[in-house]
Amino acid sequence: MDVKEQRRTKTLDFSDIKLNTAKDRHNLVTTETLLTPDVSKTPDYNAEGFDTLVQKVFEARKNGRPVIVSIGAHVIKSGLSRYLIALAKKGYITHLAGNGACSIHDFELSFLGGTSEHVPTAIEDGSFGMWEETCLWMNEALNHGAEMGWGYGESLAEYVEAHPDRFPHKDDCVFWNLYKLDIPATYHIALGTDIIHQSPTCDMANIGKCSGVDFKRFAYSVTELDGGVYLNFGSAVIGPEVFLKALSIARNLGYPTFHITTANFDLRDLGDFRKNIGYDDPNYYYRPRKNIVNRPVSRGGWGWHFVGDHAVTIPVLYNQLMALEKADV
Repeated sequence: MDVKEQRRTKTLDFSDIKLNTAKDRHNLVTTETLLTPDVSKTPDYNAEGFDTLVQKVFEARKNGRPVIVSIGAHVIKSGLSRYLIALAKKGYITHLAGNGACSIHDFELSFLGGTSEHVPTAIEDGSFGMWEETCLWMNEALNHGAEMGWGYGESLAEYVEAHPDRFPHKDDCVFWNLYKLDIPATYHIALGTDIIHQSPTCDMANIGKCSGVDFKRFAYSVTELDGGVYLNFGSAVIGPEVFLKALSIARNLGYPTFHITTANFDLRDLGDFRKNIGYDDPNYYYRPRKNIVNRPVSRGGWGWHFVGDHAVTIPVLYNQLMALEKADV
């Protein structure tokens, strides 16, 4: 074997990686800081088209059509777990999708009562993400789930259900609550992006197997989307890419998915988000603009982009839906 071939085949051994307990870790987000529906004060939000979108969500559920919600991890880190749970209990989330970080912050809140370490200092000594309970328990859950043929979200929820003493804050756990409500919570993993991938107990094949099950479950939900709504809160890559592929699969198989409503929520201002733009415009490369707002509704339906903090837009969405419910009685 020549030197070039040796270099090409080398891998790093993770067996000596050191993990630390998370029990004494300082967390930037705790269960005490979570926002609570009908209790926490909600700022005003008056973006153009928002009232119409809320009406679309309300009508979709009134007509028995799905509302698929995709999130980035900052939705959990913004203290919005209770709002997601409340929306699900009210029937306004029929499928929740997220990336791996969403599941990790949710998992940590449920056992630790806190999440979100201070990364700038932790990365300096290599302690970032090296948390014993998070890494060992989540990988244990996923390794077992892969053996059972479960999805990623299902594996975590089954683990919480089987070890209630480890999770004193599970009432604020989004994926566990949706599991109890029989609502799919799916997680779509990019290998190497999550702190549990740093653990010596991580089995990438098992993670891929569980996430693969979740993708098929997500695709099934997308096949039912005609007359429904797809909402994306803050996922800039995973959510838009998974949605576009699942939508292509649904249409390839002949499912009617053209009468749909889509909306993307983020801090990024896209200006006129329906105007055709070229490769010279940086916004062309912002995936939610193409994969959520425009391309899926090119043959019908309507897509929006809303600028705002999740800690504002999600509570306002909830409040307006509750107001429509009262007015509809």
